[in-house]
Amino acid sequence: MEKTTTTPKPVCAQESLALLNCVAAVPYDRDRCLALVDALRDCITQKRVKKFSLAEPSSSTSTEAPKSDPKP
Repeated sequence: MEKTTTTPKPVCAQESLALLNCVAAVPYDRDRCLALVDALRDCITQKRVKKFSLAEPSSSTSTEAPKSDPKP
């Protein structure tokens, strides 16, 4: 069974965050974002990342409303 580990600072975090902020920016700068895609890809290749995942939010920090079944 494959074990996944969470590191204090995720691998390629800075590159990932820069790319996400770029695509969220207004106005959208496609050329800048494509350069950041390349930077993230280089980091992933160097660190041999196989898969990214997001940490599950803890119950105390969740901002999502609890789901309930609709009553007839």
